[in-house]
Amino acid sequence: MKVTIIGCSGSFPGPDSPASCYLLEADGFRLLLDFGTGALGALQRHIGLYDVDAICLTHLHADHCLDLCGYHVVRTYGPDAPYPRVPVHAPADAPRRLAAAYGMPDEPGLETAFDFTRLRPGTFGVGPFTVTAGLVNHPVEAYGFRVSHGPRSVAYSGDTGESPELVKLAEDTDLFLCEASFVDQPGLPAGLHLTGRQAAEHAAKAGAGRLVLTHLVPWNDQARILDDACRGGYGGPIDLARSGTVYDLA
Repeated sequence: MKVTIIGCSGSFPGPDSPASCYLLEADGFRLLLDFGTGALGALQRHIGLYDVDAICLTHLHADHCLDLCGYHVVRTYGPDAPYPRVPVHAPADAPRRLAAAYGMPDEPGLETAFDFTRLRPGTFGVGPFTVTAGLVNHPVEAYGFRVSHGPRSVAYSGDTGESPELVKLAEDTDLFLCEASFVDQPGLPAGLHLTGRQAAEHAAKAGAGRLVLTHLVPWNDQARILDDACRGGYGGPIDLARSGTVYDLA
């Protein structure tokens, strides 16, 4: 299994990265976890426009799903259209809300390009992958994912505050993509995002093999986020996510 960070910027695209989007590949199958603002452009550095086989969306905030609208144009009006519909596993109401964001009321909805399936907690197959979705701690319906292929696995937090469910998803995983949106300081809101320290604490409890800090908000000092994580009691390697970085879990 190969994991490519397409976008890891938190809340909005940064100067060096789109918003959240992660490409997982195995056996020639390409799965996207989230498709946030700006990700469609950067994705084309790694695969062809029409090479996405399936998409899983953690939640419906724009920085995790909005480029699905642009990808609808790609698959609906490309030179060899119509293309096969792409399976999209997403929280409830995704078809209506994304169609509203697309904003073309005289056209059919995005279902012409995508085959939507409502996410629920549990395990399901996507191509060669086994995906487990669990509800995490965010103000909207939001999921974390564990994606497995053979003996290898990746956990992805999406957006979450402190969450026991996230620890379960990341248990003994090879790679843990965990959000670290907040600088560690007093008075942070609960049930919204994690600090680097909290991300490391989750990784330590889970026994994850490698921690990658994601959802990095551009106005934060990223060195401070990494320093916070190094104080979280996690003994494995810790990376700051970077757009274009590839992790080969062969």
